[in-house]
Amino acid sequence: MKGTFTMKTGRGIAILLAAAATVPLVLAGADRPSIAAVPASHADEASTVRRITEPQYRRAITDIFGADIKVVGRFEPDLRVDGLLAVGTSAVSITSGGLEQYETIARNIAEQVVAPDHRASLIGCTPAAADPAGSACAGQVFDRLGLRMLRRPLAPAERAALVATTLESARALGDFHAGLAAALTGLLTSPDFLFRIDRPGAPEQGRRMVDGWSKASRLSFFLWNAPPDEMLLAAAAKGELDRPEARARLVATMIASPRFADGVRAFFSDFLHLDDIDLLAKDARIYPAFSSAVAADAREQTLRTITDLLVDRQGDYRDLFTTRRIAMNRTLGPLYDVPVAERGWTFHQFPDGDPRAGLFTQISFLAQHSHPGRTSPTLRGKAIQEILLCETIPAPPANVNFAVVQDVDNPTLKTTRARLQAHLDDEECASCHKLTDPMGLALEKFDGAGQFRTTEHGEAIDTTGSFADTHFDGAAALGRLFQRNPQPIDCLVQSTWRYAMGRRLAAFDKPVVARLNADFAGTGYRMVDLIRAIALSPQFYEYEPASPPARMAGWPALATKGAM
Repeated sequence: MKGTFTMKTGRGIAILLAAAATVPLVLAGADRPSIAAVPASHADEASTVRRITEPQYRRAITDIFGADIKVVGRFEPDLRVDGLLAVGTSAVSITSGGLEQYETIARNIAEQVVAPDHRASLIGCTPAAADPAGSACAGQVFDRLGLRMLRRPLAPAERAALVATTLESARALGDFHAGLAAALTGLLTSPDFLFRIDRPGAPEQGRRMVDGWSKASRLSFFLWNAPPDEMLLAAAAKGELDRPEARARLVATMIASPRFADGVRAFFSDFLHLDDIDLLAKDARIYPAFSSAVAADAREQTLRTITDLLVDRQGDYRDLFTTRRIAMNRTLGPLYDVPVAERGWTFHQFPDGDPRAGLFTQISFLAQHSHPGRTSPTLRGKAIQEILLCETIPAPPANVNFAVVQDVDNPTLKTTRARLQAHLDDEECASCHKLTDPMGLALEKFDGAGQFRTTEHGEAIDTTGSFADTHFDGAAALGRLFQRNPQPIDCLVQSTWRYAMGRRLAAFDKPVVARLNADFAGTGYRMVDLIRAIALSPQFYEYEPASPPARMAGWPALATKGAM
């Protein structure tokens, strides 16, 4: 049918991408879809290879094509490695089923881009009498879009292949714009779009660095959680990113941009596992005030509180554990017992002496690290240890008996503390519970939905505990101890560096992390200064050779013809 581009494979309907010599159509078995991919030049010399995340994909489409182009479809879940999804992006590939999903999403995007209501603004040309096939128009389109989509210039052979794909598809489908959509779909499903592929550049101060285009991507994804914009790409083209003083000016500009808050939000969403709130469910009979809307707003509350403190007010990171200023809206007000008259978001200041103080008393933390129908000092303590202190808590043995802890109707053991103490009679369990429970029990005056209470089954709740050999009583007191302890700072610096680099901490990272830690203290623990220091660090741009075949081994149905 004129204007459509589908074909049958063993899995049903997949996108037909007309083949050119360097953009081959591949059919890798009856159970896999067909896909044409623009070869990644010099990928055999690639350094880190990181799959872009769903938010980064969506941001890229908006930045390149505009907010009117919708991204419709399901994405494969990201993988959390060493506590961070950012580290997992270096470890994941794309399954056959995931590639089909990317194809479906890409085809839908391409169809929108070439649709009559978008052609004038997004395509900007058509075949003419002097160019009846449309080769000049196709070349103009890929000259403009190729750089933004691949985050590097198209090689001449790639440009020629894309034009040839467009024309060959147009002949097969009887429509120039359908042919253009086929080639755009190929770009949107190419490894250079779906992965961040670092490539080597010129040495700098004795270090082998990534090239300017890779520097632009590292900066933009770290500071803005988005692909590089025209400013950064222009700087890369001029070689400015290869000069430390020019990089410093660009970093200052990027931090001053409103988009910097998006980058900070992305880091803390990953660091605090806030994306996991999407999977949160509570027993409606026990927590009738809790809903999916509450969960989503609880995440937004924490992110708004963080950006207010750390970006807008340039505050001390340590105050995140003690601040009584918190974002609030009407959805969350009833759970906090706070009347909210205004529509939208506002900020509420809890008075001195109120049990609400700091991150540990926010619903995003309390509800997420609880069971559907009850609290869990163990889960809460484990989250504190692993996320905020960078400690590893072993998984429980397979044969653990949780019957005592789960019996919330026990007539004798009425409080969670009492049931946990009985559970600790098992020595095999006690070793880990001694690490998690003392801090988790400090939060017991907040139920599994994060609502404040003073008793459990009529018994007064004991919130005493210990941290770093110091005894305390209650969540606010625990937050004050965290504010003064160096371990949460060490953990944050390590986590920010791992997030920026997209990999686990290595032995050779220790000197730079130690320097970042010292500088962070010297600036009054301002998050903006920590991020700036990483972005200005030469080590952030170092080329780290990797084995692309191993990194890309999971990529299905991809023809290389020696190009990768």
